[in-house]
Amino acid sequence: MFAIMEPLFTEIGKYGKLLWWSGISLRDFSTYYDNTIRRMKFIGIQSLPIVLLTGAFMGMVESVQVLYSLQNRAPLYLVGSVVTESIILELGPVLTALILAGRVGASIAAELGTMRVTEQIDALEVMAFNPVAYLVVPVLIAGVIMTPVLTIFADVIGILSGCIISILTVDLSTAEFLKGARRFFVPWDLTYGIIKSAVFGFFIPANAAYVGFFTKGGAEGVGKATTRSVVISSVMILILDYLMAQFLLKAGW
Repeated sequence: MFAIMEPLFTEIGKYGKLLWWSGISLRDFSTYYDNTIRRMKFIGIQSLPIVLLTGAFMGMVESVQVLYSLQNRAPLYLVGSVVTESIILELGPVLTALILAGRVGASIAAELGTMRVTEQIDALEVMAFNPVAYLVVPVLIAGVIMTPVLTIFADVIGILSGCIISILTVDLSTAEFLKGARRFFVPWDLTYGIIKSAVFGFFIPANAAYVGFFTKGGAEGVGKATTRSVVISSVMILILDYLMAQFLLKAGW
């Protein structure tokens, strides 16, 4: 049994060691500052178009489905409640995180994996240059900062598009939609969504950096690392989503 679990424990140990190195490397501010700004632009600004597009259609689909469920069964103004709560609590943070896992996580894993197999990371170590501070810390900081920002944009455009579709589809006014949106909303809902997106924003680049940093096997290894990063991050997002829903939402009860 231990022989079967040994590779898993080894991977967990390497993952924890990389995070420990990253924590220690936070003191090397001059090393990671410039790269952090560049990573924030890559994760945040360059991801904004696809996040907004996803958020818009997310709100549209949610609105149509809720209208279908409530038609002739409940007051239609409740569509504002369901759309707003589902987007803020679940769809906005999770779909944004899954998009970043594919776009950002794959890119980071491929970049660091290529640097590892071409011995560029080894060269940095030989020159006594901290590769963790330069390569890993910036993506962690940028992920934690920019993922909640992107999530807020996705929430806003999703709720707005849901409101527009509701108005165009049935005889529902903007005032009625907003009445429903305010009906069950509490400030903790938004706080919970931001906390959840920040956690996702940490683990997506952490997974990608870990996989890329320890890549082996040349070009084939880089390809496998890229795929592995997306799969690990996607599964972890779903697991963390449940755990945070189970424990953090109770704080708002």
